Amino acid sequence: MSAPVILWFRNDLRLTDSAALTAAAATGSPVICAFVLDDAACGAWKAGGASRWWLHHSLTALDAALRKAGNRLICRTGRAVNVIAELADEAGARAVYLSRRYEPWAVAEETALSDLLSARAIDVRRFGGALLVEPEVVRTGQGTPFKVFTPFYRAVLKELAVASPRPAPETIPAPKTLPRSKSIEDLGLRPLTPDWAAGLRETWLPGEAGAVAALDRFIAEAMAGYPEGRDRPAAVGTSRLSPHLHFGEIGPRQILARLHVGEGQAGAEAFVRELVWRDFCAHLLFHWPEIPDRPFRPEYADFPWRSDPVALRAWQRGQTGYPMVDAGMRELWRTGWMHNRVRMITASFLVKHLLVPWQDGEAWFWDTLVDADLASNAANWQWVAGSGADAAPYFRIFNPVTQGEKFDPRGDYVRRWIPEIAALPDKYIHRPWTAPDDALRHAGIDLGTTYPRPIVDHAASRARALLAFETFRRGGEGAR
Repeated sequence: MSAPVILWFRNDLRLTDSAALTAAAATGSPVICAFVLDDAACGAWKAGGASRWWLHHSLTALDAALRKAGNRLICRTGRAVNVIAELADEAGARAVYLSRRYEPWAVAEETALSDLLSARAIDVRRFGGALLVEPEVVRTGQGTPFKVFTPFYRAVLKELAVASPRPAPETIPAPKTLPRSKSIEDLGLRPLTPDWAAGLRETWLPGEAGAVAALDRFIAEAMAGYPEGRDRPAAVGTSRLSPHLHFGEIGPRQILARLHVGEGQAGAEAFVRELVWRDFCAHLLFHWPEIPDRPFRPEYADFPWRSDPVALRAWQRGQTGYPMVDAGMRELWRTGWMHNRVRMITASFLVKHLLVPWQDGEAWFWDTLVDADLASNAANWQWVAGSGADAAPYFRIFNPVTQGEKFDPRGDYVRRWIPEIAALPDKYIHRPWTAPDDALRHAGIDLGTTYPRPIVDHAASRARALLAFETFRRGGEGAR
């Protein structure tokens, strides 16, 4: 039997439309399918709790699919570059195939592995597939990376070519003797004591089959109304594909092939724009790898943020007294996900009403989101804070009350996640502190006890934020 090829799985946990898998299988050599859990390489950005739960189940689904194809997943832990190199030596492998990632540590890993194995005459081949267009492909007219989304969007559209997805191989030949492996359970990814993941289990089906089911549902039930439905958190108007995309259980080109973008397909076109925004975030991270930690606009390093652990904790727990904010934060804690419109509302509240640094919100989302993606998380938080590329202007401050009344007019979303105020009439559901005493008594609400009063006044905190931004812009000391 010929020398094997190692297929290093990373965030590409699928068999369909995998360029790396297709190429590895085409060699005719046995394939060793490997996954390495390497928390050390990621530094402060190792996967958070919700992502680790998802990863456990996604790896389990991948292993089952590989076994059906006559192979299995080899799991190990340690520094990934060294582990893959050791595995190559053990197996006498002649090549390592992998799908690209774009986080700074992942880019460094790819370079280090190539340098290490080329000295041993072992080929390392990288393949795309996580994005619509690779970050080096699109450039401005001056040959520089894009900093503004709209011209980036136009450039990406020019590069898109819809192609039929590569089918999953029916068989993936394995070596006669498989290398040693940890069990997926031994990776320690699931919470056991306490087991806080009940809401995640109720909400999600990780794995390639779950991704396909989510896409089928979106196309059948939500795509036609997506331009309007994506702003209604009480409805199932979004795709919920983000965690499946992040873990590579489905690729963006697979989605593109199913959408049939064209005349009269406003929903499909709007969704493609969101896929391109995801590419834009990866493009920014690839070319400016410091954005998860430092503002894209360097001058924002001097912005007068406030340290307010009490307010931050109230925000994290969904106890701010603003129902639209609290509903979103409770949905996040229970399900590992939050509706996109509500993400903007909750993020704006943290960085503008509370003047808490965007990095604190980014870190909380990183730990609690099942779709925690370094590029999207960093770029979107900086967009809200005004410090990012093509960011929202500093004076855009969402009013959580009017946002709720506009996008959750009957309070269905709020009532689902804040049952203690569910009995309030619609006109008070987004502003319970304005309800008369008899309405509060009838609804069984004791403000300040059963549900908090607002931790800040909207008008006052908006004025404080505007003053802070204006003083900062003029180079003053800011408002604290």
